[in-house]
Amino acid sequence: MKVLGIDDNEDINKYLKSVAQSEGHTFVQVNNGVDGLTKIRNEDFDLVLLDIAMPDFSGKDVLDALAKDGLIKKQPIVLFTASSISDNEINEMISMGVHSCIRKPAPVDTILDTLEKIIAESKN
Repeated sequence: MKVLGIDDNEDINKYLKSVAQSEGHTFVQVNNGVDGLTKIRNEDFDLVLLDIAMPDFSGKDVLDALAKDGLIKKQPIVLFTASSISDNEINEMISMGVHSCIRKPAPVDTILDTLEKIIAESKN
């Protein structure tokens, strides 16, 4: 599985990379929304872990641009956020095409469960 992590916190990206690689997955990381959007537009990923609260170009901005381009369902996007986002906001993003949401700090098991769920869904 090829995973893209979009998070402005380098420590979070290192954590996600170690979790993904421990299970044999490839992990690509970027530290801002603009670079993340470019990666999504130009490459295929089996999963995108997207932080919502980033400076300058947020995860929400990434989602809006993908929706405008008709690419929001190109690959599964999982929100990975510590922001105080409401359940209604999460549900709105899911209705846009986001797969699901993981709240930080997330235990390794939660991240691995999400990876496994997406792998299983891709086989159907």
